[in-house]
Formats: sequence, C-alpha cells, structure tokens
Amino acid sequence: MHDANPHREPVPLRIDFVSDVVCPWCYIGLASLEQALARLEGEVAAEIHFQPFELNPQMGREGEDVVEHLSRKYGMPAAQVAANQEAIRARGEALGLDFDMGKRQRTWNTFDAHRLLHWAGLQGRQRALKHALLQAYFTEGRNVGDPATLVDIAASAGLPAGEARAILSGDAYAQDVRRDEQYFLQAGIQAVPAIIIDRRHLVSGGQPPEVFEQALRQLADEKRRAA
Repeated sequence: MHDANPHREPVPLRIDFVSDVVCPWCYIGLASLEQALARLEGEVAAEIHFQPFELNPQMGREGEDVVEHLSRKYGMPAAQVAANQEAIRARGEALGLDFDMGKRQRTWNTFDAHRLLHWAGLQGRQRALKHALLQAYFTEGRNVGDPATLVDIAASAGLPAGEARAILSGDAYAQDVRRDEQYFLQAGIQAVPAIIIDRRHLVSGGQPPEVFEQALRQLADEKRRAA
C-alpha cells in the first residue's frame, strides 16, 4: 500500500475530460476517475475541465433510435447491441451507476448540451451539470437535445434557468465549443472518453478506478520529485 504523507501538500493536476453526454463509456470513465480521486484525497488536488466531443455531430434534432443507430454505425446485429448494452449496464452498476436501457431508447444531437457545459464552466458549475446531463440521459432517458429539457437540467444543477434559456435561444458559446472540439480532434482524439492529465498524459476509455489511481499517483509523484 502507498501511504500518503500527512505533511505533504496535495499535488495539483489538471485533468481535461474529453467526452460526450450520450457516451456510456464516458459516464463509466467519469465514475472511475472520481472514485480514484477519492482514494487519492490529500495526495492529489485535481482540477477537472470537461471538454466537448460530439459522437454524432450531423445528427438532426429528431434524434435516432439507439439500437438502429448503433447497428448501422458499427455494423452490428441487434443481438450484439443488446449484449453490449447489458455489459455496459453491469459495468455501471459495479460503479454505483444506474443505466436504464429501457428508458434510453433514442440518441440525440448534443451540441446545445456542450454549449451549456461551456457556460457552466464559467459559472463554476460544470461538474454538477455534467453529472445532471449524464443521469438525465442514461438513468431517466430524457432528451438531452431538447432546449426545454436542457433548461430544466441546468436548473437542477444550480444554474439560472432564464440564462440557460437565453443561451439556447441564440448561438452563445457555439464558436467556443467548435474551437475546443477542433483542438482535441487535431490533437488526435478520435474516441472518448479521453482523459488528459496535465496536458501530456492520456488515459483512454472507461478504465477501472485502479488504472486512473495508478496513473494519477505516478504523475503526482513525478511532479513532486521535479519540484
């Protein structure tokens, strides 16, 4: 076991969490990361920045049936999609997440959700909104592409509903989101979640908490020695 020295200051680490709000492995990856950070309390002081990635940037407002979408996108029969969904549900359950696949029947365009997340970051409420969006979609099966639903989710995360509504009725933060999306695409991020620690170390996918814990501890130790 690694013993944290109570006299040491926790090492600050920046974490860029590149993800989409309709990506189940992103939900799993976030839960794993947060469990790892809880284990490293006192050793690491993490600052998480949620960065935008759209799995389906061309998707229309009407969304698409999840099974049909996944079958077409990945060339899988419906039975394989169902087996994968069950594996995701079980993995989530082990982390304390409730994936209700019966309610999550459609997937949606998420650009507006990313605009709200950008705004929430300026308000210091980004993590709260990210959690609210993931739960709304994966547990409650809500439409995270619908403006009225997004306003309601933002309000539940402690953000002013009127301001959220005003943002969604115009194109506020659209350029910021597109700029950030392009930055990470050009950096070579093709799949999510992509977790970038201190802008140099990449952990890909919905890894178990132990993987995040090991990576974070190793980088924190390196940073402490370098200082």
